[in-house]
Amino acid sequence: MEMFKVILLVFLIVCAIAASLIRNPLLSVIVFMSYSLIMSIIWFLLESPDLAITEAAVGAGVSSILFFVTLRKLKALSEAEGGKNEQSQR
Repeated sequence: MEMFKVILLVFLIVCAIAASLIRNPLLSVIVFMSYSLIMSIIWFLLESPDLAITEAAVGAGVSSILFFVTLRKLKALSEAEGGKNEQSQR
């Protein structure tokens, strides 16, 4: 069981570093979501199920959905600005 905790901690550190270094926003959000899921498993192993449920719901659930919606809105904004730039160039 201790080895499993060490493996989870290593994955947690890898996810934290990867989320900050990845240039693609979509992949960064996915890594952040996996970070939250690993953290919720760690909270559960530390016998704190209330924090585990909260981390899974808020960290991996709500926050990830908000990030995905924001990325979609930003892409829509950049596409709309690209269309305006093309029209102004004509």
